[in-house]
Amino acid sequence: MKKIRIIAKLFTFVSLLVCTGVVAQPDNNNERNLDELQSEFLSWKFGMFLHYNMGTYAGVEWSDGKEDPLIFNPTNLDCEQWADAAAAAKMKYAILTIKHTGGWCLWNSSYTDHDIEMFTNYKGGEGDIVKEFTEAFRSKGLKVGLYYCFPLHDPRWAEYNTLPIENYEKGTADALSFIKKQFKELLTNYGNIDILWVDQFSSLNGGMKKGDWLLIKDYIHSLQPGCIVIGNNAKSLSMTDIAGYEYPWSKTLPPEGNTVPSEVCDKLQGGWFSSVPLGEDSDPIINADYIVNKMLIPMNARHSTYLLNCAPNSKGLLPESVVRILEEVGELLK
Repeated sequence: MKKIRIIAKLFTFVSLLVCTGVVAQPDNNNERNLDELQSEFLSWKFGMFLHYNMGTYAGVEWSDGKEDPLIFNPTNLDCEQWADAAAAAKMKYAILTIKHTGGWCLWNSSYTDHDIEMFTNYKGGEGDIVKEFTEAFRSKGLKVGLYYCFPLHDPRWAEYNTLPIENYEKGTADALSFIKKQFKELLTNYGNIDILWVDQFSSLNGGMKKGDWLLIKDYIHSLQPGCIVIGNNAKSLSMTDIAGYEYPWSKTLPPEGNTVPSEVCDKLQGGWFSSVPLGEDSDPIINADYIVNKMLIPMNARHSTYLLNCAPNSKGLLPESVVRILEEVGELLK
C-alpha cells in the first residue's frame, strides 16, 4: 500500500495548487438537471472510444491482472495524436479505459499498488496517463470520459483490485468502499469529467451487493453533478443516465423511433484492444462510408450518439490507417 506520508505530501501540494488557482476544481455546485445533461450529450453525436491498457501489451481483450508490468512499454505514447485524430473526424468526446478487467490503473491510486507506478518502463513509474489524456483532449475542445471496470467475481481478478481473495470466499469483500475511493480520486484530481463509462456494474458478486450500484451512481453525482454516468448495456434510466448499446457484441441497436437518450459503441478494428503481434498495426475493418452513413447518421436519428473504438498500438499511437479513416470521416461530415 502507499505510504501515508506520501499521501499527506501530495494532499498538501494539491491543496496549494487548488487554492492558488493552478488546478481547476470540479464544479460541484450546479443543480443536477438530467434532461439538460441528456440533451447536451446527444448534441455531441460522435465520440472516440480508446481501449488502451494492459490488454494492448498482453495481446488479449480481457487482462487478468497477472501480467508482468514491465511489458507495458510504449515507445511514443502521444495523447495529442489521439486528440488530433478525433478532432479531424469531427468527434466531440472521448473515453479512455483507465481501469480494465485486470485492475491496472492508468493513474497513481492511493488504494492499490496495481497501478501506473508498476509500469516502470513508462516514465520510470512516474507517469499519469489519465492526466495526459484529459489535458490533450480538452486542449482540442473535446469532452473527456473515463472507462472504469468494476472488480470481477472471479478470484483471478480479486487480488488485483485490493479485495483479498479470502474475503471473496467469505462473502465479505467490500467493493463499494474501494470503488467510491477511486472515483473520488478521479473526480477531484482531474477537473470536470464529462462521462464515467462503467463496465461490469450489474454484477452482484465481485464484492458487490444488491443496491451498491445505485449508491455508487448517486455518489458520483454528489461529487460532480454534471458528470454523465453510463452503465454498459443498461437500458433503464433508473440504472443509467444514458442507455448503452455495446455493439456488435450485443447485436442490438436502438430501434427506429427510439426516444430514450442512448449511446452505441462500435469497433473500428477487429478487437477492442490492438491485440496483434507487437510492432504491427491493427487496421480498420470498416470504412468511412460505413461509419458515417450506416452508423453515425442513422444512430443520431435514433436519439443516440455513436462511440467508435480506435485502439492505439503498442507504441502508444493510433495506426496511420486509423488516422486516415478518421480524416476521411471528417471530410464526409463537412
